[in-house]
Amino acid sequence: MNGQNQNGKVISSKGKGRGCLTWLGRIMLLIIGLSIVGYIYEPIVEAAEMKAYPPPGQMVDVGGYHLHIHCTGTGSPTVVVESGWGDMSASWGWVQPEVAKTTRICTYDRAGMGWSELSPEPRTAREYAKELHTLLVKANEPGPYVLVGHSMGGFTVIVYAHDYPDEVSGLVLVDTQDLPTSNVATYRPAPKPGGTPIPALLARIGLVRLLGGPLGSVENLPDGDKQAYTAFAVAPRSVQTFIDELKGMPEGGAQARAVTSLGSLPIIVLSRGKDQDAKHTAAQTALLQLSTNSQQLFAEQSGHPIHIEQPQDAIAAIVKMVEIVRQAIQK
Repeated sequence: MNGQNQNGKVISSKGKGRGCLTWLGRIMLLIIGLSIVGYIYEPIVEAAEMKAYPPPGQMVDVGGYHLHIHCTGTGSPTVVVESGWGDMSASWGWVQPEVAKTTRICTYDRAGMGWSELSPEPRTAREYAKELHTLLVKANEPGPYVLVGHSMGGFTVIVYAHDYPDEVSGLVLVDTQDLPTSNVATYRPAPKPGGTPIPALLARIGLVRLLGGPLGSVENLPDGDKQAYTAFAVAPRSVQTFIDELKGMPEGGAQARAVTSLGSLPIIVLSRGKDQDAKHTAAQTALLQLSTNSQQLFAEQSGHPIHIEQPQDAIAAIVKMVEIVRQAIQK
């Protein structure tokens, strides 16, 4: 069909179609062009940020790839921190310097997060525990360890204490993520890392960096830690690992759920005071059943990231556990 414009000239439907196709073609060319620019620009920015924020600790070969570990302070037992899902060592910027005044403390980055390189293995609690064990041995950081696990990191330290009992002298579970319920029948095994999910692809062309907003409570971190965290959080490697860790979480939770007792190992459960619900409250209380020597503390004014929102409570819980372990050794 044909139509007329305001001047009475006849405009064919074919002409309209060609005009739309022309504009669509221009838009597609613009998108492709911007994507190419982003693909070139992203690694340049990453290299600049790696230079601006070098790893504060050491990079250790754990079998074909390197993990970053940062240890400060002196004394025993050594505190080893396991961060939560998609988190990195820089998020402990308030906690580490204070604990280091009492004893030695090590934070590290899981494979693919922070300064650490990617691992080829599925992202599950048992794999994290194995990698951490190798890292500590290769870094010459002997036990016994007080293991601190935040959120999903609680799964890892529970499994670590079960798999390497002679190396662990105490646990601090910082608002550990809810374990699967006992009636969970099946879970999907974690896949190997990799693939190109859409978020990782968007990060690779710089869109995550461009569109990413403020990172919530991370804004409260000390200068230096905050900038490093923000820079690495939007890197393609971190975005890919974020997805991989999510895929591995059901299996990791099941691995931790299978640990029903750690004997009389000292355990402190540090729970958030805000944003609680009955399910989380019950899950936190249930963690006390892991040991005959357990206690629960609360960070009354904090949400889930206690080590950022109320770091003094995280510090106090860790130092308290260090004192418990030291007193046990003296007896």
